[in-house]
Amino acid sequence: MSSFLILYGTGEGQTAKIAERIATTVSERGHEVSAIDVHDRPDPFTLEEYDAVVVGASIHVGKHQDEVRDFVTENRGALSGMPTAFFQVSLSSANEEKREEAAGYVESFVTETGWHPDRIGQFGGALRFSEYGFLKRLMMKQIAKDLLAEERKSTGDIEFTDWDAVDAFAADVAAFVEGRLGVVTDTTEDPAA
Repeated sequence: MSSFLILYGTGEGQTAKIAERIATTVSERGHEVSAIDVHDRPDPFTLEEYDAVVVGASIHVGKHQDEVRDFVTENRGALSGMPTAFFQVSLSSANEEKREEAAGYVESFVTETGWHPDRIGQFGGALRFSEYGFLKRLMMKQIAKDLLAEERKSTGDIEFTDWDAVDAFAADVAAFVEGRLGVVTDTTEDPAA
């Protein structure tokens, strides 16, 4: 069993929801998992108690959360000495024509922080129209017009996350960590029990 930290930054909650799903998948493989919002880190906080780290961030106006970028930059040395993964949440990842743009955000993050995670995942985000004020709702409708099908009610919340892709990413990260650390897990029940 290994201990995983899933540290994330979230704007409207979708990255937190994805982090929790990753935590559940990794936990089901027998690992200990802590999912923590970058704003809620205990003080003092150290990476030394974890065997592996997954960092998640969302894109807003073309940028990741400053706090996530700062955390990675400040902890780059520790992160480079352990198995790591990064996941990004953006509307661009949900749009076939904009996936290259989403990949560019990841490249920028890697360049800015100098961190090279072992695994990278990109997932579509969500539109939380019920939480937006009038101006933000108009702006988000314009930004996401390619994603909003006419039959969808554009005033309701819409989720673009591919949950099967999230589960596959989490399983891949867990398997990678298990292989790198030589950890054997048994995800099947013992028939003799």
